[in-house]
Amino acid sequence: MRTVRPIVLGLSVSGLLAVALIACTSTEAGWTYAPAPSITPAPSGSAEASGSVAPSGAPGGITLIAHNVAFDTATIAAPADEAFQIVLDNQDASVPHDVAIKDASGTEVFKGETFPGVAIKTYDVPALTAGEYQFVCTVHPNMVGTLTAS
Repeated sequence: MRTVRPIVLGLSVSGLLAVALIACTSTEAGWTYAPAPSITPAPSGSAEASGSVAPSGAPGGITLIAHNVAFDTATIAAPADEAFQIVLDNQDASVPHDVAIKDASGTEVFKGETFPGVAIKTYDVPALTAGEYQFVCTVHPNMVGTLTAS
């Protein structure tokens, strides 16, 4: 049987640390370390998270996230009497979702295209009169919420 033995250079741990620090520092301009950005989104606790309306003329509109066969919010707001956009971020891999909007009588006033995730689709929604509407994923009727146009 073969035995592996470490080579000891006669430096203490503090000596090795000093060598490492000297090797990693320089007074000359050049490469500097910058940590990589996190791939995990920061948790959202603000009231302006998804479901909010972007200012008029701003790209994006209302952002709605479908994740774990559920919408990320139960309420969204849109401007009354103005066309707007809903950006559906389908985060469920290979699971189809869409967004439909129904008026108080249950009549569908808008239906977006159904598409599988992981993908994002932007829907152009025509102007709605002021009032409350239901938004729903027609593939998963348990995914519902309230849209207020005002």
